[in-house]
Amino acid sequence: MKTEHLTGLAERIRERAADIFSEVVALRRDIHLHPELSYEEKRTTGLITDYLTALGITPEKPLLETGVVALVCGHHASGKGKVVALRADIDALPLNEENSHNFCSLESGKMHACGHDMHTAMLLGAAKILSEMKDELEGSVLLVFQPAEEKAPGGAKPLLDAGLFKQFSPSIIIGQHCFPNVATGTVALCKGSFMAATDELYFTVTGRGGHASAPHRAADPVLAAAHIITALQHLVSRVVPPHEPAVVSVASIHGGSAPNVIPRQVTMSGTMRSMNEEIRTLLQERLRQTVTHVASGLGVEAEVEIRKGYPVLFNDLAVTEKAEGICREYLGAENVYESEPLMTAEDFAYYLQECPGTFWQIGTGTPQQDKDNTLHSPTFNPEERALEIGSGLLAYAALRLLQSV
Repeated sequence: MKTEHLTGLAERIRERAADIFSEVVALRRDIHLHPELSYEEKRTTGLITDYLTALGITPEKPLLETGVVALVCGHHASGKGKVVALRADIDALPLNEENSHNFCSLESGKMHACGHDMHTAMLLGAAKILSEMKDELEGSVLLVFQPAEEKAPGGAKPLLDAGLFKQFSPSIIIGQHCFPNVATGTVALCKGSFMAATDELYFTVTGRGGHASAPHRAADPVLAAAHIITALQHLVSRVVPPHEPAVVSVASIHGGSAPNVIPRQVTMSGTMRSMNEEIRTLLQERLRQTVTHVASGLGVEAEVEIRKGYPVLFNDLAVTEKAEGICREYLGAENVYESEPLMTAEDFAYYLQECPGTFWQIGTGTPQQDKDNTLHSPTFNPEERALEIGSGLLAYAALRLLQSV
């Protein structure tokens, strides 16, 4: 396709994204005011449904209780049967917001602290742009507003199990995620393994309680828990090859109720992250051995529960390279970067196991970077100008990818 045509297409979409910017901001703030936790996103589902319907886009029959799936069908005859999917997640996190802007969460203990309100509003903006450009769509765009990304087992796997890809057969799927450490106006992409597999760890250490002045008459689970935590920190450095990324973190510990009482039981929880399945399996086995053997050596018992979470998120090499070129066309080459792999996790990984695609970081960093403006923080506060950029980029990417499949 001629460069001048692509330049004109990108410019038209940038202009339209600017035109609807205030509308997309209003959508984002409405969603932000009314956050809903995983599998509870009924109001958000209604908002998405109403907005798409007003655009002339009819949502498909629901596959899950919450979330929305819809098709923007192009009028271009040569594109029959070609489908590109765009995904946004819609759920919030269980924490209290501590920002001071005038659209803080109205729901106690709930906040969009991971940018899903931004993702949803961007995809709605892209839907509006695409609905106005059906004559130029060489196929259809599948809009996936997915529930429950934040809570295992996530919403992606249930959607796939309910037949999402069997019903719509996308050739490519694209997703994006807000990152406050990436400058607004830029994106960062990573070829291959981008985000880690994640497993939740739960430990119960049971001993024999007693008076703190006579520890020899008790079997102290607090001491054992401390030794277990220390021992687990050796797993990555002494079990995992140095060139393989992995993380084991114990993030909570609970036990005891008085300074002079050795409790009977201590509970702990944490997370394990890895970038390939062989290392993941090895870590699980050695972790169980370490915990039970340390506990036994200190005269207590320990139970280990490992809840297997999301798999490694692997960005298709060819699709990611193609997406890099498309992002450069839309944003300018100077605003497209290569990302390092991250140890965060995302259930978008499930889609990529069944369909080639890519998941990129979209910048939401503010001009004066605030150390408290981090994901999953009660003070997360993304730059809203990213809404204009993200809406237009998704629409442009969908148009361009349909030309290539």
